[in-house]
Amino acid sequence: MDKIRAEEKAVFESASSDTQKALDGVKMALKVLNDYYSKSDKAHSSSDGASTGIIGLLEVCESDFSKALAEMTAEEQTAQNAYDAETQENKIMKATKDQDVKYKTKESNGLDKSVAEASSDKSGVETELGAVNEYLAKLEGRCIAKAESYSERAARRTAEIEGLKNALQILENETALIQQTSRRFLRLRRH
Repeated sequence: MDKIRAEEKAVFESASSDTQKALDGVKMALKVLNDYYSKSDKAHSSSDGASTGIIGLLEVCESDFSKALAEMTAEEQTAQNAYDAETQENKIMKATKDQDVKYKTKESNGLDKSVAEASSDKSGVETELGAVNEYLAKLEGRCIAKAESYSERAARRTAEIEGLKNALQILENETALIQQTSRRFLRLRRH
């Protein structure tokens, strides 16, 4: 924007300088012609009609150059005012955005600090939770009765039945032995 404005200003200065020089030349020519034809010396009386045409043409040129210079000056002033307004608006916008960056950076740093604290807290809580869950598992293992599965109960009963059969067999053998011993004892007593 600054480059474009500088180029526009350079074009204006060049064009206005040229137009001003042309206007000054036309004014000088008009003055010379008016001075020449206003003299009481009538050496130029035969060309009075031509002089009015030339002076009229130069007056039209002067008017055109003056008008062109006024338009260029007005356009330059309008462009400069628009440039100044946009420059001021850009300064305000830049200051606003700089403040936004400052506050957002501060907020970001605060959030980073909060995240670090929360992560640290989370890590501590997870460690504590792990220890509590481990202790709970130990307590549950000791305190909660576990239901036996059907296969475990069947195996236990089969083992119990086998044990009872063995015990019965032992008892039967001992009873037979006791009976035989008591018969022998009775026979021996009788004899």
